[in-house]
Amino acid sequence: MKKEGTAMAFGADDGWRNKRTQPTLPEVYRSLQIPKKGSWFKKFLAFAGPGYMVAVGYMDPGNWATDIAGGSMFGYTLLSVILLSNLMAILLQALAGKLGIVTGRDLAQACRDHYSKPVAMGLWVLCELAIAACDLAEVIGSAIALQLLFGIPLIYGVIITALDVLIVLLLQNKGFRYIETLVIILIVTIGGCFATEIFLSKPDVGGILKGFVPSKEIVINPTMLYIAIGILGATVMPHNLYLHSSVVQTRQIEQTSSGKRQAIKYATWDSTIALFFALFINAAILIISAATFHKAGMTQVAEIGEAYDLLTPLLGTTIGSILFGVALLASGQNSTLTGTLAGQIVMEGFLNFRLAPWLRRLITRMIAIIPAVIVTAISGESGTTQLLILSQVILSLQLSFAVIPLIQFTNDKRKMGEFANPLWLKVLAWIVATVIVGLNAYLLFQTFFG
Repeated sequence: MKKEGTAMAFGADDGWRNKRTQPTLPEVYRSLQIPKKGSWFKKFLAFAGPGYMVAVGYMDPGNWATDIAGGSMFGYTLLSVILLSNLMAILLQALAGKLGIVTGRDLAQACRDHYSKPVAMGLWVLCELAIAACDLAEVIGSAIALQLLFGIPLIYGVIITALDVLIVLLLQNKGFRYIETLVIILIVTIGGCFATEIFLSKPDVGGILKGFVPSKEIVINPTMLYIAIGILGATVMPHNLYLHSSVVQTRQIEQTSSGKRQAIKYATWDSTIALFFALFINAAILIISAATFHKAGMTQVAEIGEAYDLLTPLLGTTIGSILFGVALLASGQNSTLTGTLAGQIVMEGFLNFRLAPWLRRLITRMIAIIPAVIVTAISGESGTTQLLILSQVILSLQLSFAVIPLIQFTNDKRKMGEFANPLWLKVLAWIVATVIVGLNAYLLFQTFFG
């Protein structure tokens, strides 16, 4: 019998061109045990964690600007768009988790095996650009938060964020559960801040409920449609699909049909519950913006710094602005943890090439920090806002190139065996992919030519 870590340990390779020779994230691969006995709740807790790491990408600083603009301009109307994008994310993340559990490959490894070398290399370059864009949003978001809370100039805040990489390295050396725990603590912090903000802003409950019902005005009004597509584009993160297909493999599951089926069930629960936290936070940003700025007739508030400055006079207390800043800082730090891991997964998966984790994360962070420092030095705060918008456009461009391979692989019976998507799920997944491709194409066209 071969030792774990060889090709035999990764299950059947039917439908794949090459045998697996290296697991994803080898330093933490199958490092967390799952109890064989005990209640379903105990088993679920053992599986809980990866979903929250994924949920972080759905509440990163890049989402904030679109949510603030949507709330200030159109009140609660675009809440239905946040709900729709979240439901699409739940479906796609469930497929990503299933791919990793069933095949023992993350999405990057699957792409490298399935596609020709030039295609795989093209996908890798696009994915690296998306990760750099996402990291850019996190860097700028954290720097803005440091400026708002402590008066630290933006350019110094950007440089300080380079130290985040040390936190990731320290925690991963202690064990993967430490990273998951910190992520959950930061999500709870963000959620607590926004729950308090909602209480202070006294939103219209009837308006909120009505906002979750889709309105034809969203399609008819060009400006509303543009912001709605921006919310969709900023919500579903391509690198999260790579991340999720990898981190679900940190659990020591039984490599049997029943073991994989159980793992898929609990992993899907985990990511679905976690993404509802992300739904609450994104909806909360829009609700607070609608209840304060839109209600006061301030329909052009779109920048994070502007929103921070206006919250205190509108809410009548400084605690509103402080909580907003704390939530932004926690959001940026949280996204850093998962973004650097995604960078490692993508490079190792597409290239079958390993760098020392500290070096890989330092490279990822430098790719984001260098343009942020240059733009901040030249253009100041207005330049960083434009850079934040550009990062979301880049993410939109990459999204289709992650979604289509994921659906293609999970539909393939040769690759997935009995776990291949049933017909209803195939149809639903391709509808979601078509919507994403169409809306992002429209967003890109409007950004460059509209």
